Amino acid sequence: MTERTVKTDLERRAEIGRQRRARTRARIVASAFEILGEEGGLYVRVDDVAARSGITRATFYDHFTGMPELRDAVTYEVTHAFLISVSHTVGALDDPRERAAAAVRFYLERVRRDRRWGWSMVNLSSNGIIFGAETFRRAEATIQEGIDAGLLPLEDSRLGRDILMGASFAAMASMLREDPGPDYPLDVTRRILVGLGVSPAEADEIVHRPLPTLHQPESVDPET
Repeated sequence: MTERTVKTDLERRAEIGRQRRARTRARIVASAFEILGEEGGLYVRVDDVAARSGITRATFYDHFTGMPELRDAVTYEVTHAFLISVSHTVGALDDPRERAAAAVRFYLERVRRDRRWGWSMVNLSSNGIIFGAETFRRAEATIQEGIDAGLLPLEDSRLGRDILMGASFAAMASMLREDPGPDYPLDVTRRILVGLGVSPAEADEIVHRPLPTLHQPESVDPET
């Protein structure tokens, strides 16, 4: 066997190993998403994920240092594509108040269509970073734009962020546990705008503006 042949064989074996490792990691993330997408998924443990994935605890720790790191990975998988779709869609709107309102409506309407996604969002937000750090940062940036434009009478963007994200999170949980009715997303969004300092009349007009078309997958599967 020549030196070149040996090198080629080693490279092929290394690539097979990388692919196998990537598949195992994807299976772990997908299994965690399945569990977090259940009502009791908040209390998921390493053993639960390992059992659902068909791997050992040792294999789990070959890929993740523990549940916090896995939660971060699942949060990114669950939120990133949808967040980018929403951000690109509402980014075409000039009014930051309308952007915030449209984003809330998109998130709440997604829960109506995909309960597994909704439960995963609720369970992954248990660390206080609602809907993931990426969404958290973008929400505050939108609030700050409204403040800078003189459209939101707030002294601190964090206050507006917490009103926006906190109410959206609570509404999402209510929609999963109860049946508040088809108008609930609009009602919640209107109240959020009023809480941010928008007049009731303006808030009502903003939330009844037609939503732009959002192109997005109907459900999220981290393994695909």
